[in-house]
Amino acid sequence: MYRKTYVKIDNKVLTNNVKEIISIYNNYKYYFGVVKGNAYGHGDYIVNDLIEGGINYLAVSSLEEAISIRKYNKEISILCLEPIDLEYIKDIQDNNVTITIENIDYVKELINKKLDKQLKVHLKLDTGMNRLGFNKKEELNESINLLKENKNILIEGIYTHIATSGINDIYYDKQISSFKYLTEDINLKEIPIVHIGRSMTLVHHPKLEFANGVRLGICMYGFNNSIPTPTGLRKIKRDINLKKLNISESILTNNLNLKTAFSLYTEVMSLRNVKQGSFVGYGANYIAKEDIIVATLPIGYFDGMSKSMKYVSINNKKYEIIGDICMDMTIVKVDNTVKLHDKVEIFGNNISIKEVSRNMNTNAYHILTGITTRVPRVYDNDIEIKY
Repeated sequence: MYRKTYVKIDNKVLTNNVKEIISIYNNYKYYFGVVKGNAYGHGDYIVNDLIEGGINYLAVSSLEEAISIRKYNKEISILCLEPIDLEYIKDIQDNNVTITIENIDYVKELINKKLDKQLKVHLKLDTGMNRLGFNKKEELNESINLLKENKNILIEGIYTHIATSGINDIYYDKQISSFKYLTEDINLKEIPIVHIGRSMTLVHHPKLEFANGVRLGICMYGFNNSIPTPTGLRKIKRDINLKKLNISESILTNNLNLKTAFSLYTEVMSLRNVKQGSFVGYGANYIAKEDIIVATLPIGYFDGMSKSMKYVSINNKKYEIIGDICMDMTIVKVDNTVKLHDKVEIFGNNISIKEVSRNMNTNAYHILTGITTRVPRVYDNDIEIKY
């Protein structure tokens, strides 16, 4: 690591998060660890920490991601949540990847392939998102019949994706009703895995009787999606809305004790005094109103930085980001207690990811996956890495 800008990952936190989730929501058989997007920015290296916690199936978005994960674990099942071009069927089978089927044309193409060993497939249903999946019962039924004719194809799973939390809207209920309608001609008990829930629906809704799998995403990485129970006028308005829309039972708060494992650091690369009236950075957009000290940090927008982050922490004290963020550097207004090579926290113990996401008017998903792979990931359990 030549540039002292890095992400620190606490592996044990990830393991404990999964254990905590499963200990409370312990009535599923299959716990999918969603590790798409470079494991939400944590790096594929951490998949075995999730498995140690109790994850027994992984989920990714592409064949490239699945192949990358195979470097760290050869055995665990991996579901690709997006369809893979069947031109790559050999790579799919060589890497033991479970594929998603989302329409009948894909089925017809698949059954004409010469499969030399068993291929596991999961059927994706479109219950309202209008993104991927079967949305016609007849085509779903026909597809299942066609797939069953091929002895080398195992229909291992069926699933859908829920768009909203469903705690203040009708869409969760509509999507569950759509799933039941699309599958009413199917004996779901004959399909080994039925997975509908994700992190948000897991904590906000009772388990569906026919579902035995759940996909864990953002909650594994430290976010419990708990919402404060409304009081006073807000509670009255919510109760009226629930009754008016006939929204089913939902749960706002939970007792999950989760922690974030992901923190971002850099260092003070340069210090300089800037006179009152002088400008700082591109565009001359920041003019010093007084004599100030500025620190230049070796981290920029190509690494995932944004001026909207507002602050960094140095020696447990917050300092303002000033000037426009450069591709590779960020400028911060500091004081005379800051020294050259001082460690700088972008987010971690002093500035939380939740605070950063609020400042940037975004969410934790974008923060975690927005830190580019140019920034090294440093793992607590890797004794070969010095930092």
